[in-house]
Amino acid sequence: MCSAIAVNAPIGVMDSGVGGLSVLKHLTRQLPHEHFIYFADSAHAPYGNKTATEIQQRCAIIADTLIAQGAKALVVACNTATAAAIGAMRQHYTLPIIGMEPAVKPAAAASKNGIIGVLATTGTLQSAQFAALLEHYGQNVQVITQACVGLVECIEQGQLETPHTLALLQQYCQPLIAAGADTIVLGCTHYPFVRKHIQDITGPNVTLIDTGAAVAKRLQQVLEQQHMLNAATEAGDYVFLTSGTKETEIVMEQLWRLTA
Repeated sequence: MCSAIAVNAPIGVMDSGVGGLSVLKHLTRQLPHEHFIYFADSAHAPYGNKTATEIQQRCAIIADTLIAQGAKALVVACNTATAAAIGAMRQHYTLPIIGMEPAVKPAAAASKNGIIGVLATTGTLQSAQFAALLEHYGQNVQVITQACVGLVECIEQGQLETPHTLALLQQYCQPLIAAGADTIVLGCTHYPFVRKHIQDITGPNVTLIDTGAAVAKRLQQVLEQQHMLNAATEAGDYVFLTSGTKETEIVMEQLWRLTA
């Protein structure tokens, strides 16, 4: 049983940048009485073109920062960071650590024609974790993957509707549509912020899936199992931190309002 101080301590949420705010919104809805500290590592985004060692180093620095702030648990709200670093993090830290993974399993279950697409970063698609997901859950479906180079950078800058961003979305979605995918996984936490535009491109008959809600439910389950749920009845608060600039803070505020 954790002490009252630990139970009422905040939950640290970390991402390569602002994308994990899409996960944080699910977390605050699922666990409205918990406190959260969100860290956007925007000065080092994107993680998709970094080596596993570089990502592990950044994750260790951020985890140490959040733990120093009193975090009782960590959520790695980044698919690329989860793939590259969560194993090492769980070996090094004793507190609960929840990660992300592209929703291949629910997509395979949701697909009617057995053709699913995955939009993700290069780092995620090349990871051993993703290969294992395909091995376990992709046997009876056709999976078409698409690396979305440059898309995270656009979203990091708050460029959700610029011609360049829309052109990238069209470029990356088109091969999945052409292949007949009826279900598409948003395999990066940044992508839900352009979900509307992706849906406009794919059409209403294509199901889009992200994993924010599943991560929130998993976090609640782990906290319940370890008797770490905040027993307060008032709404929790949240703090935003970033390694980025003042412009990053402005984008974070804009995107957070979008999730309301």
